[in-house]
Amino acid sequence: MLQYPQIDPVALQIGPIAIHWYGLMYLIGFALVWILGRWRIAHGKTDLTLRDLEDLIFYCVLGVVIGGRLGYVLFYKPGDYLHKPLEVLYLWEGGMSFHGGLVGVIVVLMLFARKRNKSLLEVGDFIAPLIPLGLGAGRLGNFINGELWGRPTDVPWAMVFPQSGDGLARHPSQLYEMGLEGFALFALVWWFARKPRRTGQVSAVFLAGYGVFRFLVEYTREPDYYLGLLAGGLTMGQLLSLPMIAAGILIFVLSSRKSNPAPTR
Repeated sequence: MLQYPQIDPVALQIGPIAIHWYGLMYLIGFALVWILGRWRIAHGKTDLTLRDLEDLIFYCVLGVVIGGRLGYVLFYKPGDYLHKPLEVLYLWEGGMSFHGGLVGVIVVLMLFARKRNKSLLEVGDFIAPLIPLGLGAGRLGNFINGELWGRPTDVPWAMVFPQSGDGLARHPSQLYEMGLEGFALFALVWWFARKPRRTGQVSAVFLAGYGVFRFLVEYTREPDYYLGLLAGGLTMGQLLSLPMIAAGILIFVLSSRKSNPAPTR
């Protein structure tokens, strides 16, 4: 059994200004998107420009923040925020949903694609390989904050998270998610996107890959106390991941059936 290394959530304090590790992880995540996006543009993986990439990142920041917050409100605590609607704006109190953020990003990608006379899947194929490392950075932020801990276990690397308040040894599920949703998903999608693919297939691999990894790791993550286990003994995260897996498989199959594919470079 390991003791959670209690880490100060504030990475840097400059007078009254506190820079939190979690916010820093978001910045690192978007910086990685920018670096990897520049590489893909420089190597001819898309006909988008550096200006397009900068616009995409700006729009995606809005999509992640707005969609992530609204997703948390609607998927996890609709009753609480119905009685206190102004608290939806209290972003500093935490509460973000990946699946809500994904919906937010899809919406802004649709608007971006329309302005550039492209399809949503074309833009999605460009940006999908850039996302996983940013997700991994976010999960590291969860671990530093000591939040979203795992279920009780007796594995040798189990940790006691003081924030849980019960002294039980638990799975460090945040690190599992960093490894699967971050590094493993990045390796999978980046490898798949290295060669020309039919439009939509890179996006499909990302959707299905994330859905599968998230579904599996949820078996080690403590269910939200205000929801518990839902239909079929599944968590909310698993239920929200199932449509991602289905959408990814459907997009991949439909793309494979196109007679005259427009490959993603």
